[in-house]
Amino acid sequence: MQAEIISVGTELLLGHTVNTDAAFIARELAVLGIDLHNVTVVGDNPQRLREALAQAMKRSQLVITTGGLGPTMDDLTKKAVADLLHRPMKLHEASLTQLKEYFGTRPIGSNQESQAYFPEGAQVFANSIGTAPGCAITAENGTLFMLFPGPPRELEPMFRNEAMPMLRKKIGSSIVSFMVRTFGQGEGDAALKLGKLCAQTNPTVATYLGAHGEVFVRVTAKGETQAQAKAMALPTVAEVRERLGDVVYGVDVESLEEVVINTLIKRKEEVATAESCTGGLLSKRLTDIPGSSAVFRTGLVTYADITKTRLLGVPQEMIARYGAVSREVASAMAEGVRMRSAADYGIGITGIAGPGGGTPQKPVGTVWIALATKNKCYATCLNPTGRYAGRNVIRQRSVGKALDMLRRCMEGKPVVPEE
Repeated sequence: MQAEIISVGTELLLGHTVNTDAAFIARELAVLGIDLHNVTVVGDNPQRLREALAQAMKRSQLVITTGGLGPTMDDLTKKAVADLLHRPMKLHEASLTQLKEYFGTRPIGSNQESQAYFPEGAQVFANSIGTAPGCAITAENGTLFMLFPGPPRELEPMFRNEAMPMLRKKIGSSIVSFMVRTFGQGEGDAALKLGKLCAQTNPTVATYLGAHGEVFVRVTAKGETQAQAKAMALPTVAEVRERLGDVVYGVDVESLEEVVINTLIKRKEEVATAESCTGGLLSKRLTDIPGSSAVFRTGLVTYADITKTRLLGVPQEMIARYGAVSREVASAMAEGVRMRSAADYGIGITGIAGPGGGTPQKPVGTVWIALATKNKCYATCLNPTGRYAGRNVIRQRSVGKALDMLRRCMEGKPVVPEE
C-alpha cells in the first residue's frame, strides 16, 4: 500500500508550528509496513488543498490529512474531500450529541455544529480530547482518505485507536514491531555490531539515528496473526540486545528518563541533582515523567561559584585550585546535593556550554558529570567533538549522559569507562 500525508495549515508553511503530526504518522505507518511516499504541506487555501487531494488520489492508495478540522474559517478539509468525491455533507448525530455534552450548558454556534457534519458515507472517528472528530472515507477508485485534527494530543490517540485497527484489517496480515533504544554509541557502530541482521527479511532490522547520542533499532515481523508475527520478531529482538550489549536501555520505552524514573520507583530510591551549565534541564526531563515526585528529591541550579559553595558545600579552595569545570568540583556537587537532600543518588554537572568561556585546556563543550552513591562517586568528562554545535546540543548531550550513568549504576553495569 502506497501512502501519503497532506498537512493543512498556513502556520506550518510560516514555520510557526513544527509538523510533528507527519513524523508521528510516518512512524506508525512504518510499524504496519505501509510505504509512505509523499508528505505535502498546504496552506489554508481551498483551491490548493483540492489540487493536492486530487493529485494524491491519483497516485496513492492511502491519503492521510492532518489539520483543517474544527470550528474556524480556515478549517476546510472535510468540505474539500467532499467536493473531490462529489459527496454531500451529512449530519452525524452521535458527533453532535458529543459536542453538546462537551459544551454542557454553553450554547453551540453554527461554527461549532459544523464539526458534526461529514462527507456522506464517512466512518467517523470520535475525538476523546477535543471537539473535532476525524473520519475515513473511500473514493470510487479505492483510495482511502483518513482525516484527522491537527493538535497532536488529539491526533495521536485517535490514530492509534481508530486508524491503526482499520489499516491492520485492510492490509490483511499482521505486522509487529519492536523498538530497541540505545544510548552512547553511533549509528555506524550499531550497524557494525548488528552485521547481517540488517540485511535479513522478515523480521527486518533497521537502525535510526536519534538525538543527542541515541540510536534506535526497529525489528519488524509480518505474519498471518499478531501472535505469529510476535513469535517471529522476539528472537531477533533478543539477538539485537545481545549484540549491542549494555548500551541498550530499553525496548518499546519512550525515553531514557522514563527508564530511570521507573527503575528508581521499583528500587524505592531517590535522586537529587545539582546543575550548572545544564540550567535545570536534567531536573526538567526527570520531572516530565509521571510518578517522578515519588523519587525525585530536589534539583538545584548552582550556576555561580558562590552558590556551589553556599548550597552544596563545595570548598572555595577547590574551585580556585581546579576550576569550576573539573572532576573535583562535579564530584563535590554530586556528593553535596546527595548529602543535603538525603537522597540515594546525587548528580552533579558542570561545564562550558559556550559559545564563549573556553580555554585551550578546557575548550567549549567540556562538561564534567558526576554520580554520587552512598559508597562511591563516579565522574566522567564529555569532551568537544567537531565544530561547535550550540548550547542546546551540549546541554542535552550532558543530561543524556547523566541519565545513562544513573541507569547503568542501578542496573549494575559499568558506569564510566575504565581509566
